[in-house]
Amino acid sequence: MNRYDAVVVGGGHAGVEASHALATLGFKTALFSLNKKMIANMPCNPSIGGSAKGIVVREIDALGGIMGKCADRDYLQIKMLNMSKGPGVRCLRAQEDKYNYPHIVQEELMNTPNLDIIEEMVDSLLVEDGVIKGVKVKNKTYYADAVILTTGTYMESTISVGFKKIPAGPDGEKASHGLSKSLQDLGIEIYRLKTGTPPRILKSSIDYSKAEIQLGSLGEYAFSYETNEYKTIDEQLPCYLIYTTQETHDIIRNNLDHSSQFNGTIQSLGPRYCPSIEGKVMTFATKERHQLFLEPETRDGESIYLQGFSTSMDEEIQEKMVHSLLGLENAKILKYAYAIEYDAIKTTEYDASLGIKKVKGLFIGGQICGTSGYEEAAGLGLIAGINAARYLKKEPPFILKRNEAYIGVMIDDLITKGSEEPYRLMSSRAEYRLLLRHDNADLRLTEYGHELGLISEERYIEFIKNKNNIEEILAMLKDTKVGGTKLVNEILNEKGYNPLLSGVSLDELLKRPNIDFEDIVKIEPRLAEYKLNKNSILQIETIVKYEGYIKNQLKDAKNLEKMENIILPKDIDYLNFEGLALEARQKLNKVRPLTLGQAYRVAGVDPSDINVLILTLKKNKQL
Repeated sequence: MNRYDAVVVGGGHAGVEASHALATLGFKTALFSLNKKMIANMPCNPSIGGSAKGIVVREIDALGGIMGKCADRDYLQIKMLNMSKGPGVRCLRAQEDKYNYPHIVQEELMNTPNLDIIEEMVDSLLVEDGVIKGVKVKNKTYYADAVILTTGTYMESTISVGFKKIPAGPDGEKASHGLSKSLQDLGIEIYRLKTGTPPRILKSSIDYSKAEIQLGSLGEYAFSYETNEYKTIDEQLPCYLIYTTQETHDIIRNNLDHSSQFNGTIQSLGPRYCPSIEGKVMTFATKERHQLFLEPETRDGESIYLQGFSTSMDEEIQEKMVHSLLGLENAKILKYAYAIEYDAIKTTEYDASLGIKKVKGLFIGGQICGTSGYEEAAGLGLIAGINAARYLKKEPPFILKRNEAYIGVMIDDLITKGSEEPYRLMSSRAEYRLLLRHDNADLRLTEYGHELGLISEERYIEFIKNKNNIEEILAMLKDTKVGGTKLVNEILNEKGYNPLLSGVSLDELLKRPNIDFEDIVKIEPRLAEYKLNKNSILQIETIVKYEGYIKNQLKDAKNLEKMENIILPKDIDYLNFEGLALEARQKLNKVRPLTLGQAYRVAGVDPSDINVLILTLKKNKQL
């Protein structure tokens, strides 16, 4: 049968979330993949999470996506990062099994009703009068009312090593051909991007005595709010820290003509915040050394991922570079590093729904949007799937605000600021970090997930129960006063505080550094009756201890929301808008912001331009 409600093109992390969401919502969906066995492949580092990215995985889970629960199933190591810093930047990272993780995801998709997986290359789109009608495969057409492109780094991709350049996708898979031309024929602007990967090293050829061991985190950590089984430290595999040497830097500087990035073989831009090792050495010329991590790719295999050593040097120079590292003097390279170039769609071509402006019913998700990273891809794929479903139901798009989710920050950054290089999500991009924490993704987004139809009734009931418990406890902490009893003063003394001379609320006690929720439970045993999990306890501690900061960020977010609620007319002629600066006219015309708040964030638009916009639209009674 060649008729579907929706078609998803590409089986990477974006395609997985998009197709799973559509099928779960009851739409007959086809997921097209060049190779079924490579669905959810991890061609670069086999890890999930990291700075900001770990929070995105929690957000995906809270909205009903599957990356988090699949990542929890069989990780090699799990670690909570930035524990010495504030809660706004803490995030989870798991080292996954490069081969087992894709199998887990594939199994999940195969057991998803309404979803067919088709192993074919989509080479063009079927569009009539600006509306998507389906996709074409060789001489065959598959009809659908919604199509999502999640081609990752495969679209017209080429791999580069030294002076060599070959048409291929990640891990030497086939590239995807034809779609770029089809998009360009529709007037959609394409551009080239680049990313890369480091060499893989034979485990038994490494001298680990020269490396610093890096263990996972003690405690019960998971991405998914539904996970209740955890691995102990003994069940996890260690990673190791090493550094580049002066010899490494000398080899790189003396052989830049052997790097695709520097010898002209590659013309496109790579990710600024995940550069090649030669890029790092040349950019940070005075830095004596750079951190590298030795990370296992599988539980039982011999392949070690050399994190931080991405390069496009030719193979002979890669050998010298690797052997210049302490502990790797006799290392054997299992797989050489490479750079990969691919086609993506300009950020001005799509809107906040991830819908292509020029073709109704056509959506995009993942690295085709101009991003990098598995987590960013999965988040974008999920939103594309949700909005394709809402398009099919003739409902308004689902758009997350900047103060609601890192996913919202990412999409808003892409469509308002644009990106000439692969966009990478970082905590510094979010102005409301304390609102977008690791611990509270469920409180922020689970109700949305339930309303959208991706969170089960059973899970939602449990969430509401937990949410109500937290609210009751917060009220109890504020309302319960305690004096300088023997127990209270013993706890205070143990934590380095003077005895209480007058009564205080439990809330005020918990605000003190070094005082935790367990201490408060000793003072007020009624709190133990709630049987809270570790995450809920963390939520309570954070809400209480950072109350003042959280209130300030909520106030700022509310002020921004006023601008977000001012909808701009769709037919504004920005190019001939009197009073606007020329750059503002051009940028606003390209972005076509939906709201005044979005217009305010467009790069090249100044506050004076916004004032002109408001005054003129009010004068013309368009606001």
